[in-house]
Amino acid sequence: MNKKEVLEVKKQLTHERCTIDKICGCYVDHEKVKKVEFNRSFLTLPEDESFKYFDLFKKVLSGTLGKNLFSLDYSLEDEESGTPHDLLVKLNRSKLESEELLDVFYDYVIQNYPYPENYFIVLIHSNYDVPGKGTDSLEMHDASDTVYSHIICAICPVNLSKAALSYNAATNNIEDRMRDWIVDPPLNGFLFPSFTDRSSDIHSVLYYSKLPEDIKPEFVSGVLGSNEPLTAKDQQYGFEAIVSDTLEDEADFETIKTIHETLNEMLEEAKDEPNPLTLSKPDIKHILEKSGVPEEKMETFDREYEETLGDDHSLMATNLTNTKSFEIKTPDIVVKVNPKRTDLVETREIDGRKCLVIAIDDHLMVNGIDVNK
Repeated sequence: MNKKEVLEVKKQLTHERCTIDKICGCYVDHEKVKKVEFNRSFLTLPEDESFKYFDLFKKVLSGTLGKNLFSLDYSLEDEESGTPHDLLVKLNRSKLESEELLDVFYDYVIQNYPYPENYFIVLIHSNYDVPGKGTDSLEMHDASDTVYSHIICAICPVNLSKAALSYNAATNNIEDRMRDWIVDPPLNGFLFPSFTDRSSDIHSVLYYSKLPEDIKPEFVSGVLGSNEPLTAKDQQYGFEAIVSDTLEDEADFETIKTIHETLNEMLEEAKDEPNPLTLSKPDIKHILEKSGVPEEKMETFDREYEETLGDDHSLMATNLTNTKSFEIKTPDIVVKVNPKRTDLVETREIDGRKCLVIAIDDHLMVNGIDVNK
């Protein structure tokens, strides 16, 4: 899914556009015991309550693709009968009407979700009548020929509210506030099937993780039935390892600077594209060659890439470079440069020592004070 498709689904989570027909949930305590289960028509919810659910499910469709949101594809083996994918397909087809399927799903989550405290599993089913689009890209609501049937799941921590004093209007007094168990925004969730090319795609699921570095692989494999995605940090570290191992002792300042300049230029060119810029193994290889990595060093690139990431893994360009800052570190100094002005920084040998030289074209500020020399 791209960001436009995610946004289109997210826009349906309002009272004006709502196509949700079913909501169900299960409250699980810290001992992994199901305490409460419910299954009801979404339209019967009080308006204030439905707004709160809209907020929860909007969170599942929020974040950055490749960091908080992951499009996970299924193989033919993943889609065999009896797999987690098979259960998701059946849940969606049942429109969450089957208590038996829901019980199996809740059990899958309880067995594979490594969370030590109380949490709330909540799902909705929706039928989105996808409007057609004319040549001018405007929606034509009377030209729809596709209904996107899907489920969204949110897994929310449930925590005891903080102890505090409050005003009791009934007694006209300041008193100890009664503490309640509060459903917090989701830590994880998913949309199934994916909404790809503005239509249903049962061969993919969109997975959400509030914490980019805690993607809970047990949940991904045990509940979604897919392979664990590479986190943003994994992609960054993998890329850095490939560059370092390919260059070895020839990793000079100018080459590394050029690599990051090239990545930033590519991101700038692709900033208005709906799909995030994804780099395959040949793309990474071309970037290194374009950045001046010697041909003899590139002979080891294929091996280094396969050993670090495997041939099939592509990388999100946004995870490989910082578009807001170009950072240079020594054990005692950190210098941050506008990535568009890396031309102001170079290395030189001065009095026999290798030095970092920064051109000062305008003014110099030290600890918030302008200095003249």
